[in-house]
Amino acid sequence: MMGDLIDNRDLPHTQPPDADTVRVRPWGTVTLLEESDHYRINRIELLPGHHISTQMHYHRSEHWIVVSGTAKVICDGKETILVQKQSTYVPTCTPHRVENPGVIPLVMIEVQNGEYLGEDDITRLGDAETESEKTKLNAKG
Repeated sequence: MMGDLIDNRDLPHTQPPDADTVRVRPWGTVTLLEESDHYRINRIELLPGHHISTQMHYHRSEHWIVVSGTAKVICDGKETILVQKQSTYVPTCTPHRVENPGVIPLVMIEVQNGEYLGEDDITRLGDAETESEKTKLNAKG
């Protein structure tokens, strides 16, 4: 019937406990919305002027949907600007990064899909400005 409640306790997904849903990072927050064996859905909030590190994953792909703000996405060396209601797909084994060039927080929904979703499937790659800053510091020292 239309008004009946559905008992979803036996469905193959799990809702995370409230206390463990938000991870605070220097660039913003990641809120776990839902996860299962082969997918994870996150809400990512990226502060203005910040970015995540350039990274890639061997076992998962990602789909990012912009909810608010502006995203500068670099995926396999190609730069794209995304605004509200736009999205992009990041295949496995593809270097990628997202930046917030705007003045308001960037809010995205991230859907991760893959056979393995562990945190150790993040390979961080050297960022251009990070590497150039290290070079400058090493030259002074």
